[in-house]
Amino acid sequence: MTAKLISGVEIARQIREELKGETGRLKEKCKVTPGLVTILVGQNPASMSYVTAKQKAAREIGFHSVQENQPETMTEYELLALIERYNRDPKIHGILVQLPLPRHINETKVLYAIDPKKDVDGFHPLNVGKMVIGEADYLPCTPAGIQQLLIRSGVKTDGAEVVIVGRSNIVGKPIANILLQKKPGANATVTICHTGTKEMASHTRRADILIVAAGRPRSITADMVKEGAVVIDVGVNRIGKTPDGKALLCGDVDFDAVKEKAGMITPVPGGVGPMTITMLMMNTLKAAKLAAGIESR
Repeated sequence: MTAKLISGVEIARQIREELKGETGRLKEKCKVTPGLVTILVGQNPASMSYVTAKQKAAREIGFHSVQENQPETMTEYELLALIERYNRDPKIHGILVQLPLPRHINETKVLYAIDPKKDVDGFHPLNVGKMVIGEADYLPCTPAGIQQLLIRSGVKTDGAEVVIVGRSNIVGKPIANILLQKKPGANATVTICHTGTKEMASHTRRADILIVAAGRPRSITADMVKEGAVVIDVGVNRIGKTPDGKALLCGDVDFDAVKEKAGMITPVPGGVGPMTITMLMMNTLKAAKLAAGIESR
């Protein structure tokens, strides 16, 4: 039996419609317009594409959106000064600095300079710490998107055996912390596998929910997956080009084989990817509410 597809495109569309309605009500009743600034240093094509998509989503939902395109030669001091200006700007509730940055700029110093109240990416150490103890204002966007995919697809996480392949600070570690919290949409038993894990398949075959963010094309094969498992593929790997010149993508899961064994599975593209920007919008809306005192911390 072929697995049911979990469509990140459709779920993201539903959430954005909800956010659009909520933003409209916030403007009408409270005279508050959520504001997001995205800062891009240099002209990395992938980064430019990501920033354009984020700004488009912000405008469609009804946010006040600002795009800061800065030259590759921008100094670290100048970037920190720009961030501080937006930290003080009451019209801006969310600040996102697009990574990677040029090599002469310290990414850690830049991320730490963002006011935690405006850190809608959820990367500031204060927000990471609050996530770990279950008191997060903003969850990191990709892990938050994974949780929403599970919730809105009717996947039961309470008591489920979750195995995560990959321990990055962006996906693996945060989603582990999110899903082990004693909360709705979580309360799971979580195992993290990584490059040092011995006999990885013995772990992945136990998973009711398998989340793969390893960065290795098609590294999870059908024999590594439990019959009927829910498989969330976070990987996006460029493996060539289509006949018309577009990038040919695949995930970290051998999709064609695993879909014949899993109960539910996300495609690549069209699975986790669309959720990341949507969660950024959700965090920005929440930041506006917190700043206005409409929602309490």
